[in-house]
Formats: sequence, C-alpha cells, structure tokens
Amino acid sequence: MCSVYRYQQPEPGTSRTVRFEGRHFGSEVSLFVVDADPGRGPALHVHPYAETWVVRKGEAEFTVGNDKTRGFAGDIIVGPANVPHRFENVGTGRLEIVCIHPSQTFEQTFV
Repeated sequence: MCSVYRYQQPEPGTSRTVRFEGRHFGSEVSLFVVDADPGRGPALHVHPYAETWVVRKGEAEFTVGNDKTRGFAGDIIVGPANVPHRFENVGTGRLEIVCIHPSQTFEQTFV
C-alpha cells in the first residue's frame, strides 16, 4: 500500500513552502518543497545529518560553514552534518528548491 500527501493550495499571505515529515507516511525521509520570493530563505541552522538541496527554479546563495556558493536550476548541493548553513533567493524571480532530510523527522537547531 502507498501513502499520498496531497498538495493543498496555501491561503493568501501564508508561506508557500510544503513541509513533509516522513514519519507520518512510513518514510525514512523528510523534506521541504520551498517556493520563496527574492531575498527570502531560512536563518542559519544545523542538523545532525547531511542535507541535500535540489534547485528546481531560480538562483540561491548557499552559506555552509564559512563557504558560499551559488546554485541554479538543476543543481544539487549537499551540506554536511553539524555545519551551520542557510540559503537565500538571490535571483529576481521565485526560487523553487527541494530540501531533503534523511530522517523520519526534522531535527533542526537555529543558531
């Protein structure tokens, strides 16, 4: 048997980010599907596992530890466990990015 997480259109003025926590569906993976306006992104944070980002549309600047790099549509970027990181939409349009967490739950600490 499979489980389906149905997309629901967000209310006007609310975040367009979809949050999927695997434990609710028997999955070992959790993820965010982010749809962010220019200048937006999460604050600096860490996880006890590596995080993988798949840039679907737009341009993001990733800060991972002391390093910065740009990601563009089609790029896959991996940040190591226990290293503070964040990303920001530095393009002129919306950023679509999938943030993959290899865990049934999100384990995230903001720094």
